[in-house]
Amino acid sequence: MSRLECSPVFAGSPADTDGRPDQELKVYEFLDGLGIKYYRMDHAPSVTMEDCEIRGRELGITISKNIFLCNTQKTKFYLLVMPAAKRYVTKIFSKEIGSARLSFAPPEAMEEMLSCSPGSASVMGLLFDRQKRVSLYFDRDVLRQEWFGCHPCRNTTSLKFRMEDLTGKVLPALGHEYGVVCLDGF
Repeated sequence: MSRLECSPVFAGSPADTDGRPDQELKVYEFLDGLGIKYYRMDHAPSVTMEDCEIRGRELGITISKNIFLCNTQKTKFYLLVMPAAKRYVTKIFSKEIGSARLSFAPPEAMEEMLSCSPGSASVMGLLFDRQKRVSLYFDRDVLRQEWFGCHPCRNTTSLKFRMEDLTGKVLPALGHEYGVVCLDGF
């Protein structure tokens, strides 16, 4: 599959699971167990936000950035979900959540806590954060959307489901609360 090619959009989990990693399959099992209707599209790795925008157009959604952050001491971790069109400014987000300056968390922390690698950060990774070490924040504009899109912990598949299912079913089932920030002006 070339960089820009995408599979058709399918409803639900794949019938053929060969070659798919366990964490991806656990995401499907989790969503299916909650009775959530979702759509799935396979594609070449989404390496850039431009790649993600192409996937979003194919799915009929606006793609969000998922940024995994930590404090200087690497004792507090954050997953920020914000519109792709907004620029991330560390001092603005830090001020919004009342934290000292933040930086990108190391890849090994993302792998350990979210079972994702860089480029695949996803709210669905919270399924693997059993110790609830990651604090989740959404920019308010993301929560205003009807549909939510994310990776199932790998950047070669994109999912789409209703925002009300994310906030009303997925996050409560994960036991993760979330904060809302306003990152306007950038």
